[in-house]
Amino acid sequence: MELNSAFVRDQFPAFAEPSLQGQAFFENAGGSFTCRQVIDRLTRFYTQRKVQPYAPYEASRLAGEEMDEARRRLAAMLGVKTHELSFGPSTTQNTYVLAQAFAQKMRPGDAIVVTNQDHEANTGPWRRLADRGFEVREWKIDPDSGHLDPEDLKPLLDDKVRLVCFPHCSNVVAEINPVTEIVKIAHDAGAYACVDGVSYAPHGFADVGAMGADVYLFSAYKTYGPHQGIMAIREGLGAWLPNQGHVFNGDTLYKRFTPAGPDHAQVAACAGMADYVDALYRHHGGEADADDRTRAAKVHDLMRDHEIKLLQPLLDAVSERNSLRLLGPSRAEGRAPTVALALNSGGEEAAARLAEHGIMTGGGDFYAGRALQAMGVDPAQGVLRLSFTHYTTKDEIDSLINALDRVL
Repeated sequence: MELNSAFVRDQFPAFAEPSLQGQAFFENAGGSFTCRQVIDRLTRFYTQRKVQPYAPYEASRLAGEEMDEARRRLAAMLGVKTHELSFGPSTTQNTYVLAQAFAQKMRPGDAIVVTNQDHEANTGPWRRLADRGFEVREWKIDPDSGHLDPEDLKPLLDDKVRLVCFPHCSNVVAEINPVTEIVKIAHDAGAYACVDGVSYAPHGFADVGAMGADVYLFSAYKTYGPHQGIMAIREGLGAWLPNQGHVFNGDTLYKRFTPAGPDHAQVAACAGMADYVDALYRHHGGEADADDRTRAAKVHDLMRDHEIKLLQPLLDAVSERNSLRLLGPSRAEGRAPTVALALNSGGEEAAARLAEHGIMTGGGDFYAGRALQAMGVDPAQGVLRLSFTHYTTKDEIDSLINALDRVL
């Protein structure tokens, strides 16, 4: 069954917004539109539940229930236990807090492996641990393709390595890395595995439980939700790491790595992302008695199939041009629909020219300066990044290709 684009777009108020008419949105890697279900829950919380949650009076009780519902349903979709999922103000902040916790458990001489394919959020906090006397080893991409080869990880691993940090996919290279394979390599060497899922999650929620990752992080504002960071951390690791939150929260796993406490309204609104997945599942003939994990997997496949069909014509169109360089694979099946182009002129200049043709996109280094440098691209010049998700239509892809013809 194919994804029903008309139904999908009806779930997003942005597509009915007069000020956005006549424009096609191609900067989804920086943040997606928000679905109606999230907006409705956020509005309800601010108007009916804006009290301190978990008290015995009705408004407070309902506020706490909605926060718990978001955690329970998202955890089930991801294939992890409810208490293994926590919220924070952003993925960058969640990663930073996690790095501080690891630093407290590591000993002099211990090492962490990071990549130069990562967005800065999942590499910067770990690299800073070098200032505290820990070794940071870099797993490097191929400078021509941007490919992160699992075989190149193995020589970096020994009994000193405590953690391997890598992206599910890069926000400029976009190749989907074999997470399960990489996690196994790390575990076989006695190391934990931390996966940055920020650039993959907008294209379908991953089955984190099946992947075996010890930590999986992504951002709700890129998965049609509010500005929250979401982190799944397996209970064994979470219990081993020291509490980073209030002392009285130390016995609750999902509170141990949120020092500032949760944003009540935004956490509750995250249940709207599960509502959205359920709506897509039902509309596309899903069985009524399927569990959350099954529904998420079905919707994941619907999203990916739709994106792959739209992505290949765009990849073909840009691959034919000698005046630019496509970063990452030229086949849609192995990558996310995030297309970074290195141009003779700067990425921001090209984005500004595309805006004149109704194409909303961006240019720059996108906090992926290490990856760009490794591939011979000047971060100061940056790239033009064209990114979409499952609510994009064929007509919008055609408009983008036509605009590129005029601009480039």
